Amino acid sequence: MDLSANGSRPTVLIHDPTLRDGHHAVGHQLDAGQLHAYAHAANAAGVPVVEVGHGNGLGASSLQIGRAKLPDAAMLDTVREALTHSKMGVFMAPGWGTADDLRMAVAHGADVVRIAAHCTEADVTERHLGIVRDLGAQAQGVLLMSHMASPAQLAEQCAQLAQFGAQAVGIMDSAGHYLPYDVTERIHAIAAAVEVPVIFHGHNNLSLAVANSLAAIEAGARVIDATARGFGAGAGNTQLEVLVAVLERRGFDTGIGLREVLRAADVAEARLMKAQPVIDSVSLVSGLAGVFSGFRKPVLATARREGIDPVEVFFALGERQAVAGQEDLIADVARQLKVAP
Repeated sequence: MDLSANGSRPTVLIHDPTLRDGHHAVGHQLDAGQLHAYAHAANAAGVPVVEVGHGNGLGASSLQIGRAKLPDAAMLDTVREALTHSKMGVFMAPGWGTADDLRMAVAHGADVVRIAAHCTEADVTERHLGIVRDLGAQAQGVLLMSHMASPAQLAEQCAQLAQFGAQAVGIMDSAGHYLPYDVTERIHAIAAAVEVPVIFHGHNNLSLAVANSLAAIEAGARVIDATARGFGAGAGNTQLEVLVAVLERRGFDTGIGLREVLRAADVAEARLMKAQPVIDSVSLVSGLAGVFSGFRKPVLATARREGIDPVEVFFALGERQAVAGQEDLIADVARQLKVAP
């Protein structure tokens, strides 16, 4: 167990993707003023890492999944200028982003670069993790849709990420599908398989993101993702200010000021979002079905157009184990449901 500088309290590093994952909730349309305002507030609160970018990461701005209001480089420059203490993080999934995107991000001040892959496809990260290390940034590896793999499979995949040079590895509960014991099993297995810090990223579809994050920490995770007011796709993410308060009560050191992070959350609510994430029927079913939360808006639009129940679309997508990048499946599923007896 890592200890804080005074040697008395275990340390948890909070990684804040409000300005990246939160983009899903607003169609990737945050402007420079919004980015700067939140980054400034998070920096003042002592948030260790502030992640920025299109919701799907570097290079992902597209007609298929949504064009961002600003180019990647402009977003990075805006946030970098606001961060005097916090590190700046970026996210990239091979296939959307490229090696050139990584070089651009580090040139524009990215300190921490996460390379993401589907939970059974860690092998696609090897080249990109190596590039990040060569560029001098901190390289991290994360596995998406991790509920689709067993604890043993995830441990094996995370060990592979570490072998490729990742300096922290972990899992994302991309669909908000986990219960705390699911998290405990997986993080225990991963922590036993690697010697680098373990990451957990939760979503709140079943109202368990904070509980799951605490379970991850108790099982050995030391890097936890959380966003202001839970700002993110669908039902949102682990709520940053709640997590900081819970960890303070539990005796963990995050280095984040509670009053200051509450102010940052107020800034996020006032400047970034039209409404706080809520767990409505569609978000709940997305979690139960194990479908990526970012499918919410296209599912609702397609179901409305076809005159069918979005709940049935989510369950059908879950049966097909749809993952991010397979948005074309939504229309196919909807058409099949419409003609089904």
